[in-house]
Amino acid sequence: QFPLISKCGKIVHIIEASQSTSDMIFTTVLEEFPGGADAFLMIVNFCYGIRVELTPRNIVMLYCAADYLDMTDSYGDENLLSKAETFFHKHILRHWKNCIVALQSCEPVITRADKLRIISRCINALCVMVCTDPSLFGWPMKMYGSLQSPGGSILWNGINTGAKIHSAESDWWFEDISYLCVELFERLIREMQVKGIQPENLASAIMHYCKKYIPGLGRWPGGQTGTGRSVASFSMTPAVVDQRVLLESVVKLLPDKKGKSFCRFLLGLLRVALILGVNHTCQSSLEWRIGIQLELATLDSLLIPSYSDSDILYNTECVERLIHHFVSSDPSVTTRSSSSLDLETSPSSGRWKRVAKLVDSYIQEVASDVNLKPRHLRSLAESLPESSRSLHDGLYRALDIFFKAHHWLSDNEREQLCSIIDFQKLSIDACAHASQNERLPLRVILQILFFEQMQLRTALAGYLHVLDAESGPAATVTVSNESASQVVQRGGWVNVVRENRVLKVDLERMRSRVGELEHEFSKIKEDMKKMSKSSIPIISTHKRTADSTSGTPQASAEHAQSSSRLSQHRKSFSLF
Repeated sequence: QFPLISKCGKIVHIIEASQSTSDMIFTTVLEEFPGGADAFLMIVNFCYGIRVELTPRNIVMLYCAADYLDMTDSYGDENLLSKAETFFHKHILRHWKNCIVALQSCEPVITRADKLRIISRCINALCVMVCTDPSLFGWPMKMYGSLQSPGGSILWNGINTGAKIHSAESDWWFEDISYLCVELFERLIREMQVKGIQPENLASAIMHYCKKYIPGLGRWPGGQTGTGRSVASFSMTPAVVDQRVLLESVVKLLPDKKGKSFCRFLLGLLRVALILGVNHTCQSSLEWRIGIQLELATLDSLLIPSYSDSDILYNTECVERLIHHFVSSDPSVTTRSSSSLDLETSPSSGRWKRVAKLVDSYIQEVASDVNLKPRHLRSLAESLPESSRSLHDGLYRALDIFFKAHHWLSDNEREQLCSIIDFQKLSIDACAHASQNERLPLRVILQILFFEQMQLRTALAGYLHVLDAESGPAATVTVSNESASQVVQRGGWVNVVRENRVLKVDLERMRSRVGELEHEFSKIKEDMKKMSKSSIPIISTHKRTADSTSGTPQASAEHAQSSSRLSQHRKSFSLF
């Protein structure tokens, strides 16, 4: 008892309390002893005068155990508590590697380490070192390689050359802090936010941490990571992390950042969150963060499978919520009506066009699912304002795929789905395809043909107007640049208009020619009637008739004219 009594105040109080009992053998239990049996054995060795080596790995345990046993200088000079405090201040807080290792060892004794301010001091020291140039502290940076001095200089055959290694990399600390448990990592990131570390660096550190402990993120676009740079992690073991707790904690730490890689990362987190079944707050936060930058998403990362009991292949409801967040994030849009957005004047027209194209591509991908209901497709198509699409070719293609996969739909259901398309916004190719598409209802095809005819007339009128303006005198040309650009923008309509114009001229010529032939044919019929009436007397009295016709010049001339006209029209019919 004496060696323990001489160093431990808690043991003194226990022995004093035991003297009031008459038992020869007294047994006590040190409940919640920091570090367990291994730490207690080192405490006993210290009390017996055996040398105990303090290291970054055991300093926190011994520090907490010394505090638990009240091993202050009141129970002996240079007691363990004062030794641990001195070692912690000199060898832990001033070195990156030691500080990381010590902070990681705080996980089993977080409560007592918090009481002794071990965690807060380690976190503060790490934040200061992250904000400072590593070469000033002479940290053994593993990423610089082994051929360097403790001061950061390059070595040649063991000789300091004086040349410093300069590095602008800001991610050298990502791998090391990823070995901390979720609670300590969260507290470190929050302190870094207070210290003013750049949000981009914090976001990258969080992404690195998540990809380390959520292997599924590496299977999707943007989830691949390179070899992490490290200072101390070569001698550390990864933390044991609950993925669900990690997700729910990390979402609170994410800064307000936008970018393609960050958006892919968020979509990967959302996919994992749906698999793990995180709380509603976490899922809603992820969906909102993705929705406000939906224009940066890609189609493959947006194809989130449905993990519920539903028969639908993809989670269309989740994507619809993302679209809703995108629409509500634009202050210029108050409702989902077609008049709420003007793509030509809106400063965010580029975002809307990219999202509309992305949504149309998504609908085309999910339309082939035979279990997808028409209401789901309609809801996706109408989630964006009508004016956000300059062309409806994407919607038409999606409907065509849907009708092909759902051939059992009635004409009424097909007509209701076709109402989401503005046929006036179909291109020439789409109109040509739709007018011959047997999967569309007949009423819809007739409507397409009607709008196609209207577009053709409009394009023809505009084209002729430009031609008239170009052929007129220069002083009378009043065609504005706007109208000319509109005609140029019609693209393929110009060629179609030219071909129709040529066909129209040929048709007019053919009509006039047919009219002339009909008029001549009527005259021929009249002449033939006259000749049929006088044919018998001509044959029976040939000689007399010949004498009479020779005697009357007018009758002879009329007969010759009729014969020549008949032969002429026979030639015309043969040529035609």
